[in-house]
Amino acid sequence: MAEHKGKGDAAAEDIRKKLPDEQTIYELAELFKMFGDPTRAKILGCLQVRDLCVGEIAVALGMSVSAVSHQLRVLRGAKLVKGTKEGKEVKYSLDDDHVTKIMEYGLTHVNEER
Repeated sequence: MAEHKGKGDAAAEDIRKKLPDEQTIYELAELFKMFGDPTRAKILGCLQVRDLCVGEIAVALGMSVSAVSHQLRVLRGAKLVKGTKEGKEVKYSLDDDHVTKIMEYGLTHVNEER
């Protein structure tokens, strides 16, 4: 029986070595928290369609500009969206292709059984 336990310990150690470090796991969990809020998910969905100003997002979602602005600040802090100044307006877009893929894969996953 001790021999079996030894193999288990070796396997567990091998798995532990292949896991990301604690900080990386924490950051991953924080990233996925951003997608856990329906309002933020809707904003990201809008930005998948095209780059938009705060007011355009607010109208599309039936929300106040201040509520959208708040969520955009959170999403910018998480590096999920970026803003580009265009005259007096700021156009928001998804930060990079990774964000687009996360959204696409997530939607594909939740729609699998439909």
